Amino acid sequence: MGTLCRVPPTSDFERMLREVALRVTRPRLAVLAAVHEHPHADTDSIIGAVRTGLGDVSHQAVYDVLRALTTAGLLRRIQPPGSVARYEARVGDNHHHVVCRGCGAIADVDCAVGPAPCLTASDAHGFTIDEAEVVYWGRCPDCTTALSS
Repeated sequence: MGTLCRVPPTSDFERMLREVALRVTRPRLAVLAAVHEHPHADTDSIIGAVRTGLGDVSHQAVYDVLRALTTAGLLRRIQPPGSVARYEARVGDNHHHVVCRGCGAIADVDCAVGPAPCLTASDAHGFTIDEAEVVYWGRCPDCTTALSS
């Protein structure tokens, strides 16, 4: 139920890494490809995808790459309440998510109106707000159909 996206070629991943001053390594390329191919994937799923492409890569190596890519702004880490951490390649646009209460599927949801209306808090308490995280909860079409059957 994730957003379909075109997976960039490896040369684009290499460019992305260089633009944020990270060395181009096979594990970094593999993790970027895995997250682009599997939006909202959890760490175990990413490790599986990376191992399919590279063979034996340690859990710690993948965790380290995920942390570096998230810190550099190439990936976004999300963790809806009650869920493990998940990663996505859609960054910098302050989108939100809808999560299925049945199967846990996650999909992207754009801000409803204007450039980022959710950044206008009723009371910011002196904070300079630069991001908002909204999680919509419900049931995906498959789980809704299963419930009504």
